[in-house]
Amino acid sequence: MRKNFLGGLSNAEFLRRHWQKKPLLARDALRGSSDIVTRDDLVDLAQRDDVESRIVTSSGGRWHVRHGPFRRRDIARLPREGWTLLVQGVDQVLWQAARLLREFAFIPYARLDDIMVSYAAPGGGVGPHFDSYDVFLLQGAGKRRWRVSRQRDLDLVPGAPLKILQRFRPEDEWLVEPGDLLYLPPRCAHEGVALGACITYSIGFRAPSAQELGARFLEFLQDQLEIDGMYSDPDLQVAARPARIPPEMARRSAAMLDKLRWTKSDVVRFLGCYLTEPKAQVVFARPKRAATPAEFERRAGADGIRLAPATRMLFQGRRIFVNGESFEPAETAARSCAKLADARELRAPLDLDGEARALLYDWYRAGYIALGADRQR
Repeated sequence: MRKNFLGGLSNAEFLRRHWQKKPLLARDALRGSSDIVTRDDLVDLAQRDDVESRIVTSSGGRWHVRHGPFRRRDIARLPREGWTLLVQGVDQVLWQAARLLREFAFIPYARLDDIMVSYAAPGGGVGPHFDSYDVFLLQGAGKRRWRVSRQRDLDLVPGAPLKILQRFRPEDEWLVEPGDLLYLPPRCAHEGVALGACITYSIGFRAPSAQELGARFLEFLQDQLEIDGMYSDPDLQVAARPARIPPEMARRSAAMLDKLRWTKSDVVRFLGCYLTEPKAQVVFARPKRAATPAEFERRAGADGIRLAPATRMLFQGRRIFVNGESFEPAETAARSCAKLADARELRAPLDLDGEARALLYDWYRAGYIALGADRQR
């Protein structure tokens, strides 16, 4: 991870002054990381059915969106100007894109969503809009003009296939070049237009709504519930209005449901599983010829291991979360797993106990980790 790449600010200063507060443009912040994905890479990914992709075009003030997968000739037939190809979750399928996330490791992985990469033809963009989450916009090849506003009017064009602002009033305007990094807090209105063909990396950080968290937590509790007792009414009276819910039944049912309880530990287990759950289209590539446990131990000891790009791994105390699953190994193995979660790799020589080796081997067989540490770090 580079230090002070945020316009000369330390990571702590950036979080204090800008995170969820105001935009920041950092010139020449990540020039060496701006060319890791090419147009051909994106065209190849857009043809896959395990990768989410879209093509956005505009004509005469009207917007059109098509969803992939696409054929190569679909993209070849696009006009010379005014369109954008967007590919979601590029970090989950390309090692070089996953490596870019290390630059942002001062922000908890629990907040990370993914990297979306866009290729825009001259004049391409997705219109003035706002996001509900924090985002870093890294300029790759080419140039783009960004206009930004902290306006409160966030009304959208009704019926549009994209969330286009009805009334966009830009306050700042910047021309960005390869390596420039723009941070935007949630609900900050912005519009980017390609000046010539260009590539932009959008590093997004998830911010689930209270409604989403509540709904998913109730789903989680459904599998954890153990409430004793059964409804009974030995003192039932003759019903004068048989269709009416008896007040005593409502009271007794409320008392039964009042036994619902959860602890901070339940919330942590829910968050770990929820935040590491792979997206629907993610497919993990199992090794074609899996090494035996002994071979795995030998090769991992010599070359190290690394998480597959799509693997999400978090921890809290001794509890380890990997791709929606929860594990609670003993303290020594938990320390090794937490180290892997933080660094997303373990370099040789490895010092692992038997429990850690067994867990890692199972994850290797599932395609969650790969042999060999990242030599390009």
